[in-house]
Amino acid sequence: MKFSKFGNRFRRHTGARQLMDDLGAAMVSEEPVMMLGGGNPAHIPEVLQLLAERTREVAGKPHEFRRMITDYSSPAGDDRFRASLARLLQREYGWPLGPEHIALTGGSQSGFFQLFNLLAGVFDDGSFRRILLPLTPEYVGYTDLGLAEKLFVSNRPIIEYLDDRLFKYHIDFDCLNVEDDIAAICVSRPTNPTGNVLTDIEVRQLLDIARTRKVPLILDNAYGVPFPGIIFQSVEPVWDDNVILCMSLSKIGLPAVRTGIIVAHPDIIDAITSLNSVMSLSVSSVGPVLLNDLVETGQIIELGRDVIRPYYHARADQALAWIRSALDGCEYFIHRPEGAFFLWLWLPEMSITCDELYQRLKKRGVIVVPGHHFFPGLEEDWSHKHECIRISYSQQAETVCRGISVIGEEVRNACH
Repeated sequence: MKFSKFGNRFRRHTGARQLMDDLGAAMVSEEPVMMLGGGNPAHIPEVLQLLAERTREVAGKPHEFRRMITDYSSPAGDDRFRASLARLLQREYGWPLGPEHIALTGGSQSGFFQLFNLLAGVFDDGSFRRILLPLTPEYVGYTDLGLAEKLFVSNRPIIEYLDDRLFKYHIDFDCLNVEDDIAAICVSRPTNPTGNVLTDIEVRQLLDIARTRKVPLILDNAYGVPFPGIIFQSVEPVWDDNVILCMSLSKIGLPAVRTGIIVAHPDIIDAITSLNSVMSLSVSSVGPVLLNDLVETGQIIELGRDVIRPYYHARADQALAWIRSALDGCEYFIHRPEGAFFLWLWLPEMSITCDELYQRLKKRGVIVVPGHHFFPGLEEDWSHKHECIRISYSQQAETVCRGISVIGEEVRNACH
């Protein structure tokens, strides 16, 4: 079968495809698989109970049920949900916005595909503009979203060594060059894969740089505030008409409904709406109808603060203890877990690459994500890229514990 240039670009092997293939195979495998690689959120009992109750409530209201299941929404997304979210953000943060500042997409991955290709790539005058990622490692899902090659340029971080074999990445502002061909700056907060949370000072510096250069700052907030709120420290939420804030319903516990949220200047929202109408006519109303009352009342923020964040914070502490036990005597470092639900393990003395470690672990039924996938736009040959793996601690505690034990065994074998 012959494919177009577009087809060949998107059918090739990618980190995102590898990750999701592993996740799908683990879900249907008859053999026990320790799935420590995917981004699937935990099945938190309190969250599942709430979602079940909301489903029954909506099913018992014919008009709401029809709106959720049988009717198209507008191409910008469910109007009531967008209005409820605008009111929530006004109440909580005083942001001057309305429904015209909000669009929904078929998952945040789809939303980033639209945003990156709206803002960057080839322009009518023949020029080519790129997306700047000021800090790597960064989200694997960005890497292959461009319609054109080399859509991203990125920077190495500063590494701060902390106590107890922890470390933290910081943006190296002294080496951050925002060239004339930069169309937007993009960061995730918390960062997937590392759990790094940019400091308020770092975010303010990026805001100033973006305004000065007259480009938007894209903040990927899939794990952050206001929901699901998986950040283990106090941070200042930010938005203005030069910020594109991206959120999702997935990490609350609804990855299957595929609902991404973009909060931005109305011109950008209008463009996203046009893309939605061409690519999918409209977007799903299942998640928005299901959670509209929680957004309207602010209960969705309480759910994150009182249930979701404490759950993952406790799991992070437990996973840290298991890794320290499994790797006792080895040379390793762990990025300080500040949010999301991943541990980023750095193994500088292995005799094999992180991809080879991934293959060995996979043969033993443990799935992780090799770290070299998380450096989109970083062209230089930096050994650090091949020394790290991402471990999810969102699955059942017994599974995570057994998986980390196997990781410890394979790392020891690779260090001798």
